[in-house]
Amino acid sequence: MRAARETPVRVGVFGLLGSGNLGNDGSLEAVLGYLRAEHPDAAVDALCGGPEAVAARYRIPATRLHWYRGEYRTASRAGAIVGKGLGKLVDVFRTAAWVRRHDVVIVPGMGVLEATLPLRPWGFPYALFLLCASGRLFGTRVALVGVGAAPIGSRPTRALVRLSARLATYRSYRDALSRDAIRAMGVDTTRDEVYPDLAFALPTPSASAASDAQGLVCVGVMDFHGGDDDRARADEIHRRYLEGTTRFVRALVDAGRPVRLLTGDECDAPVVASILDAVDSPLVTAADTASLADLMKETAAADSVVATRYHNLICALKAGTPTLALSYAAKSDALMERMGLGAYRHPAREVDADRLLEQFRELEGRSTELRATLAERNRVATRQLEHQFTALTAALFPAAAHAHAHDHALREIR
Repeated sequence: MRAARETPVRVGVFGLLGSGNLGNDGSLEAVLGYLRAEHPDAAVDALCGGPEAVAARYRIPATRLHWYRGEYRTASRAGAIVGKGLGKLVDVFRTAAWVRRHDVVIVPGMGVLEATLPLRPWGFPYALFLLCASGRLFGTRVALVGVGAAPIGSRPTRALVRLSARLATYRSYRDALSRDAIRAMGVDTTRDEVYPDLAFALPTPSASAASDAQGLVCVGVMDFHGGDDDRARADEIHRRYLEGTTRFVRALVDAGRPVRLLTGDECDAPVVASILDAVDSPLVTAADTASLADLMKETAAADSVVATRYHNLICALKAGTPTLALSYAAKSDALMERMGLGAYRHPAREVDADRLLEQFRELEGRSTELRATLAERNRVATRQLEHQFTALTAALFPAAAHAHAHDHALREIR
């Protein structure tokens, strides 16, 4: 039996959750699954980007991350600029008050310590710093669990990320590159561990998932404009990505292959619309997905997957479907290597439809072998995430960990 506790542990989850990014929400879902299984008495709520969506889907109380509702819209008018500036001040007190009400705050996965996509320091990096600083001030344990990190060119952003990491009580990473990046920023990572992405802890679709369309190829697209250091040529990068991906889809259709377009964020919808308009074939359809579970079902039904977004890749790999990555960051490369498909990567910044088609044919030629490889790598990932959650309990819920150890000792004596 678990040790009784007069008052439940108060656990907060924090991040850009419920804002339309399926990967972020999938990480939240994995952590909520862990909490409900291992700490069912915990009182859980969220400080997040989309509180209405989080409250409705996950049935936990949720509060808006920023006081100013237009935080992630470009401020061009004086009123908006003043609103954003005032919001930064108000958020200091709002974040501190929220953190103070908790025993533990978990930042579930996500690339919170990276800038592989365009990012301003006064946006989420500032919010994360307020969280971690408040945790240190009030003695609330803040855990960055299975997060992504990468080298950051912007000095202000890098400084905020470094401070946040230093102030956190617990850190673990979704790949070794992330830990190396944080170490290079001057953070002591001696006690930090690397585990698979939290999304690998989500349920896997049943093997019976199948599609009526023979030879189905899922193509995961992204509203891709490069990273934080590519702002000057963002339009060119986007144009090349869209043109190359469209040519690839058209080549599949010309070969009689049905294509299912996938997204991972609401902002990807215009890319889907552009491809549907350009190819104009009944063989090309768009999936309506509201979660990583939906994405996994789509990829499980496909013969092969070609995808850009990081969590599109995870869904396909976890489903055990041979996958080719349109890679836009080192995290995608590391994921493909971990899952044994490192040879099947193509640069998202320079999509060459002809070369991509060659790689795709090679991938399909090894389908049986790659499915076996993925099955084994997924078994390993499951075991590693079990260790992650055990370590998390020991770090954040010492009373529960002690009770578990006590119960185990009694069973051994008996």
